[in-house]
Amino acid sequence: MKQDDERELFRAAMRDVQPLRQTRPAPARERGHARAASRRADDARVLTDSLALDADELGVETGEELNWHREGVPESVMRRLRRGQYARRDELDLHGMTQAEARLAVLEFLADAVDRDLRCVHIIHGKGRGSGLRGPVLKSAVNRWLRRNAAVRAFCSARRADGGTGALYVLLDA
Repeated sequence: MKQDDERELFRAAMRDVQPLRQTRPAPARERGHARAASRRADDARVLTDSLALDADELGVETGEELNWHREGVPESVMRRLRRGQYARRDELDLHGMTQAEARLAVLEFLADAVDRDLRCVHIIHGKGRGSGLRGPVLKSAVNRWLRRNAAVRAFCSARRADGGTGALYVLLDA
């Protein structure tokens, strides 16, 4: 009975209330995924960069080892570098960065390393497994950037314990 009394009181209180005229907002226009425009722009940059490359700089695969040195770097130095026998004095991890962020980070990292007279550094670019059909975007980009940087004497993929084909040992001018 108590519940019936409460209902009657409520109805009595609401007797003079007029319902609001309902206006529904226009349906929101469906928008594409926010990443689509960003991804298209990134794809366009990758394409532009790839057209400016030499043939030997194209097509880096996920598991492919990178190995490069300037003329005049002895094979004995490269052998020691591949074995990880140079002390790596600093490390840069590019995971989670966009290509633009990574490029700036690499350039600043190398400039800082040269200023501090570091001979060997470690750059982790990842293997590109999250890049889908595009392949390893950062790995390919880092490969290009290091070849074009005057301070870099040589670089190669790291030993498995240090990141394998997802990382590089970079030898700098001392």
